[in-house]
Amino acid sequence: MTRTWKEKLSGQIEPELGREIDIFETQLELRRRGTFDEKVFAETRLRRGIYGQRYDNGKRHDGIRTQPLNFPSGDLTKGPETMWDAPGMLRIKIPFGKVTPGQMEVLADVAGEYSHGVLHVTTRQDFQLHYIHIDDTPELMRRLASVGITTREACGNSVRNVTACPLAGICSGESFDVTPYAGALYRFLLGHPDCQDFGRKFKIAFSGCSEDACGLVKMHDLGAIARIRYEGGSQRRGFTLYLGGGLGAVPHQAKLYDDFLPEEELLPTAQAICRVFARLGEKKNRARARIKFLVENLGIDKFRELVREERRILPDDHRWTSYLDEKPAWGETPLHEASATVANDTDSDYGEWRSSNVFSQKQSGYAAAAVTLPLGDLNSYQLRELAKLARRFVGENVRTTVDQNLILRWVPEADLPELYRRLKALGLGEHGASSLLDITSCPGTDTCKLGIAASRGLAAELEGRLRDLNEEDEEVKQLRIKISGCFNSCGQHHLADIGFFGNSRTLDGFKVPHFQVVLGGQWAGNAASFGMPIGAVPTKNIPEVLNRIITAFRNKRQASETFRAFVE
Repeated sequence: MTRTWKEKLSGQIEPELGREIDIFETQLELRRRGTFDEKVFAETRLRRGIYGQRYDNGKRHDGIRTQPLNFPSGDLTKGPETMWDAPGMLRIKIPFGKVTPGQMEVLADVAGEYSHGVLHVTTRQDFQLHYIHIDDTPELMRRLASVGITTREACGNSVRNVTACPLAGICSGESFDVTPYAGALYRFLLGHPDCQDFGRKFKIAFSGCSEDACGLVKMHDLGAIARIRYEGGSQRRGFTLYLGGGLGAVPHQAKLYDDFLPEEELLPTAQAICRVFARLGEKKNRARARIKFLVENLGIDKFRELVREERRILPDDHRWTSYLDEKPAWGETPLHEASATVANDTDSDYGEWRSSNVFSQKQSGYAAAAVTLPLGDLNSYQLRELAKLARRFVGENVRTTVDQNLILRWVPEADLPELYRRLKALGLGEHGASSLLDITSCPGTDTCKLGIAASRGLAAELEGRLRDLNEEDEEVKQLRIKISGCFNSCGQHHLADIGFFGNSRTLDGFKVPHFQVVLGGQWAGNAASFGMPIGAVPTKNIPEVLNRIITAFRNKRQASETFRAFVE
């Protein structure tokens, strides 16, 4: 008799995770029998990371009329107007982006067996699998749980993945490594009773410095920037804390909550913030239910007062500070010793890749190498081979990025040429990470139910043209392009130098896809400011519009003039 994955993985899954998956499997069976309310089940599966996907209502327009899609389970649904057999999406939490070779191999396996063999890295350092069947999700979750990965609260009205700078711990400009703090807050809030009654999602980000963009703190519901204060001749660690940021149709810049929050107050303060949000946040009108609207309505001073009152009455929890005792032991270990010399390489493309994709670590002799993933995608074979490369060059020191790429950390500089050759052989050797050539895009109309325009199609077209352009102007090469398929800003178009988001116009009685052009966003400074919408353009004309914008900036800007200053 064939053994189930539950039987095969017995003893390999953390007990609490195993119980949660067992409960969900029971709920799934009850819904299949029609004895579990579809609305309640929809919220249940969302909290397990299971989203709907385009056309999951059982209908599809063929260009002339809407046609029904016939599914084997008939009218059985997994939520309102969401058919049971319709393909769905599974979002997989990767806290602060850290992923190990063993986890990469399991991710590659499940993508090949349950999905269409492609993994998508999101702008919040998660992985997503598309075209999954809901019947497969319990076994899929067990296989992920066996290597310490969960999908719990990856979606729904919950605390989403906790993100952090992918260079944390190795960046020369950071105040200190935020990784252990991000990990502690993630573990503390996962499934916390005080985080189960939100009206909408809640996103958290950490950054080790205020100047760069890696953490994007100021666009999050809660953002923390590492800071050191000197008191009595000694250092004290803490965070500059921001609240109420967010993108979407109504973007908000986060407000300063505390200029210096001591490290021991991070977890209890976050808990108090969650309690205030759960108690006072909007519940009926989803469009006004994010914490940014609550902060706006109350004002940051009143909100701060409420949080501090809540903090004073919280019962003590040893988890608030227990991780601080373990923190000195935190630290990644390089797989190999740094080499004294750097090997030369005769590949003409290597130099270009090294200049754009390699970052020198503050630890002498080591570098971090970015693996550029076009559209944030890689297939099962590529991820499995990347796991082998990680074992060869860096061990467990791999992270996803908010640019939808991967970073291999602690690469001995002498190994960079060989690493590049192997990446190139996998089709993952493109240069231009985090530059004009590295366009961020949400899934758009490929799979998203809310998508209005084909953001991925546009991103692929623009990226191809830009690579053919061979831009030489260094300022132009550093521009960022980000594309969203609708106004919800999953592609973070507000933060780009040049952003686009999908909308539509009716021309001669026909719906014509357009993209709104947004200019002058500031990615640096942890999302320092948002761009300005300037008008909608038919999708087919966007490449020419982009060319004109780049040409004007290249030829007409003043010396040292930034792109934002130029467009203003």
